[in-house]
Amino acid sequence: MSQTILPKIPIGHWADLLIQWITNHFDTFFGYIAGGIQGFVNSLVTLFGFITPVVFILLFVAVVFWRRGWGAALFTLLGLLLVYDLGYWAHAMQTFALVVTSVALSMIIGLPLGILSGIYDPFKKMVTPILDFMQTMPSFVYLIPAIFLFGTGMPPGVVATIVFAMPPTIRMTSLGIRQVPADLIEASDSFGSTTWQKLFKVQLPLATPTILAGINQSIMLSLSMVVVASLVGAPGLGADVYLAVTSLRTDIGVEAGLCIVIIAMMLDRISQKTRTRKVKK
Repeated sequence: MSQTILPKIPIGHWADLLIQWITNHFDTFFGYIAGGIQGFVNSLVTLFGFITPVVFILLFVAVVFWRRGWGAALFTLLGLLLVYDLGYWAHAMQTFALVVTSVALSMIIGLPLGILSGIYDPFKKMVTPILDFMQTMPSFVYLIPAIFLFGTGMPPGVVATIVFAMPPTIRMTSLGIRQVPADLIEASDSFGSTTWQKLFKVQLPLATPTILAGINQSIMLSLSMVVVASLVGAPGLGADVYLAVTSLRTDIGVEAGLCIVIIAMMLDRISQKTRTRKVKK
């Protein structure tokens, strides 16, 4: 380590003291949150396990066909059949449950914050550097305080995934609201619309494509965190990839990684905009 003439600012020590203080005073509170997350994920895993693979595949193929058409539906069918054939179906459902939980909580937290950021300039100026910090901080760093606050297993993995994947939802929601044409805002004001009416009947409907793009990015970032979450004991395909790396098993790594890619592409097709239908003249 290089020597400097300036005294070192003990930022790391301060962060350690902050985590210790939070752990000592709010351990029960974070325990309830960890239990709630674990219970919700377990419920999803149980639900996905209760649905037979054939029914699950057909449901997703139908959804993808509705959203994107025959091409994407055929890819989803072949991809999910490959996941089942490789023997990773149970682990894929665990990964899917982690992603669904992370994205759902990201939306619950991120959409209101994005709306506030899109409406109020002071709030946008305050939240922008926080989002920059969340997106540029290495994802592994989030696991350290998450372990202290939530223990090991699925909860810290979900929390770290939320922190890493939530910024696009906030940013794109704010951007979508701010891109609504000013003349439409003025027209709604001239008709005497309240703030809530203007938000839900003008701004949010017009901002929906941009908001969905942000949610799509959050889904992709959530899937990119499944391997990182496996470092703290989160089950699923990420654990298989981690096992492959630590034991130098190329076969497991390629197969589990391919399953993650298939799930990512399937969710990407679902979360993109609805396919355009041709209008008959």
